[in-house]
Amino acid sequence: MINMALSSSWQEVVREEIPLLGHRNWIVIADSAYPAQRSPGIHTVVTRASQETVVSFVLAELSRAKHVSPVVRLDRELDFVTEKDSPGVTSYRGFLDRAFKGRTVSAELHEQIIKELDEAGKTFRILLLKTDFTIPYTSVFLQLDCAYWNPEKEARLRHAMKV
Repeated sequence: MINMALSSSWQEVVREEIPLLGHRNWIVIADSAYPAQRSPGIHTVVTRASQETVVSFVLAELSRAKHVSPVVRLDRELDFVTEKDSPGVTSYRGFLDRAFKGRTVSAELHEQIIKELDEAGKTFRILLLKTDFTIPYTSVFLQLDCAYWNPEKEARLRHAMKV
């Protein structure tokens, strides 16, 4: 579903969506060839903006959110895309290194992440922001987690409950 009212900018959509989202939701910043997925929870917004602009904006907005924090996932294939085949990829990888400095970033096969998104979209909301970027395997997948509760706290809770 393409989801962008003519009166709303993609930035406004992001600002409106973040308070609604919680753990198990996703925000995806995708390159221009990313496929339109049919899972009911996936809401696609065409930004007509650069990948770097959208990633920077979303990270800034998420840094202000007290309820969620992003788990960063990238396509494993990105490490193998060459400058010869896709001019600008080296610069983009440098941008990602700077943008995610101090964060844990996992790299997984593109098809696996798409399958996970498709499955998650059957139950949970996914905001997919499509950019005008034309380098392959450059999508940024932000799986949202609870900012005020972590696995250690959950383990203590479950232990106390004897579950």
